[in-house]
Amino acid sequence: MPLDGFTLHFLVSELQREIVGCRVEKVHQPSKDELVLHLRDRNGPKKLFLSASANSPRVHLIKNTPENPSTPPMFCMLMRKHLTSAVITDVRQMGLDRVLFIDFSATNELGDRVELSICAEIMAKHSNLILIGQDRRIIDAVKRIDLTQSSVRQILPGFEYLDPPAQDKLSLLENEAQNVSDKVFSFTSKMLSSALLSTVEGASPLICREIAEKSGGDVQVGCADERQKVRAADLLCEIKEKLEQKTAKPFILKDESAKPFDFSFMPITQYGCIYEQSELESFSGLLEEFYSERDRIDRTRQRSADLQKLLNSVLSRISRRLNNQRAELAACADKESLRINAELITAYQHTLKKGSLFYELDNYYDNNKVLRIPADPALSPSANAQKYYKEYRKAKTAEQMLATLIEQGEEELQYIDSVIDSLSRASGFGEINEIRAELARSGYLKRKNLPNKKNIQKAIDPIEYRSSDGFRILVGRNNVQNDQLSLKTAAKGDLWLHTQKIPGSHVIVCGGGEEIPDNTILEAARIAAYHSRARESANVPVDYTAAKNLKKPVGAKPGKVIYHVYNTVYVTPIKDDMEKLQK
Repeated sequence: MPLDGFTLHFLVSELQREIVGCRVEKVHQPSKDELVLHLRDRNGPKKLFLSASANSPRVHLIKNTPENPSTPPMFCMLMRKHLTSAVITDVRQMGLDRVLFIDFSATNELGDRVELSICAEIMAKHSNLILIGQDRRIIDAVKRIDLTQSSVRQILPGFEYLDPPAQDKLSLLENEAQNVSDKVFSFTSKMLSSALLSTVEGASPLICREIAEKSGGDVQVGCADERQKVRAADLLCEIKEKLEQKTAKPFILKDESAKPFDFSFMPITQYGCIYEQSELESFSGLLEEFYSERDRIDRTRQRSADLQKLLNSVLSRISRRLNNQRAELAACADKESLRINAELITAYQHTLKKGSLFYELDNYYDNNKVLRIPADPALSPSANAQKYYKEYRKAKTAEQMLATLIEQGEEELQYIDSVIDSLSRASGFGEINEIRAELARSGYLKRKNLPNKKNIQKAIDPIEYRSSDGFRILVGRNNVQNDQLSLKTAAKGDLWLHTQKIPGSHVIVCGGGEEIPDNTILEAARIAAYHSRARESANVPVDYTAAKNLKKPVGAKPGKVIYHVYNTVYVTPIKDDMEKLQK
């Protein structure tokens, strides 16, 4: 669900307590639509996250800082120029709309005090982060909007900032709940949830459905009875009290695999027992938990767009080549008929004459049934026989070569598939650059496309977990690191795990000379399933074997190992369990 005006109202109240009076120490821009303000007050450092992403626009405090690019974008440099050492003086919302202002007291180049504001417009694909001067002139924005994009409202440096067009809705902060309810029930032809959404400022579809369900069901407004109207007005009154007293609590809904599904400022009952509901400590913590994985995927997509295009192109090319080779191999299956034709012509050539379009011969390979064999009239019977022999030898050689080529192509396809999987789980520039280097070494990427040496970060360590029994568990981030873990880091007594026939990371349980208990094996198997393409699946098969049983085929691609002695366990990965085990 998007961040609605009601939830933003409670978030603003939380931010007023937490960040008003904080000084800006640093400004970072992890991606083109995101900003992180590093703040500090007498209680210590804090990090304010602002996003204008179309998928997850929002503003809140964070604990985990996204990785930053090696070179800051121009907008980031401008924000540093204006906001470094500025003090936050207020956080305010425009009514119950999804527009939030953060006010700063800053110093300009001349040493004069100036008032600046960041306006966060949280409006799906129209979201924006705009820096505004004290004269309401736009200094700059994350997304510049010119006449070609909007004829109503331009967002450009030097232009006056204009508020977004107001919606024809009623605010519970400015109107009595009964008046709002009367307006809702004036839409006789609409469903109740739709009428609420069209009337109540700041309400999300989730809250509108919840009010409709609790008032007696989402029925057509014209069919609602008096009892339902009274109940709807009472529910609106309860929400009005929460807004005025700012007493709401953040709630998050998760599915059976602990994946966040939705969130709200009040308990949600419309789904029954389908989703697990829990209360969190803060609205900032709620938004960070709900959007963290979605943001990681978006950042990875932005930072690795060229790699994804390259890998998809390679994958398509290999698939087409394999399909053609398999078709050619299928055609070679008829090679024995070519040999039989050649032998029959040779056996009966003394009875045959040049110039025939075909030969009808007794096939002694098939109970002397008459076989019609096409012939080239320009060739003698002997020459026709040699032609069939040549085609037979060609088909036989092609069959042998195609079998080898198809095997190599399938291995290459598996490798590219594994790289795509590693890229989908990458979380920062370092991991993406390591995948670039791997592709360059494998010949898929030109060396000139690699980052400059000064921008190359040090090698990233494997992901580390600690089992509940105290055993160290290591997870490879890419194919090169998988090889390093499985063939060099792992000791003889260590255990190796990998999802069965599913692209994923190599996982090593460090035994340290001790016997690894079953509980640790199960936890490591869940980790292996979580770090694979089957992350969202249930009953994922995971193979495990002693690391000493692994072998690297000669000339195999990175990440490719073989093993013959193993056991298999079926597990379901759960994100919350992974976070508890991660070191």
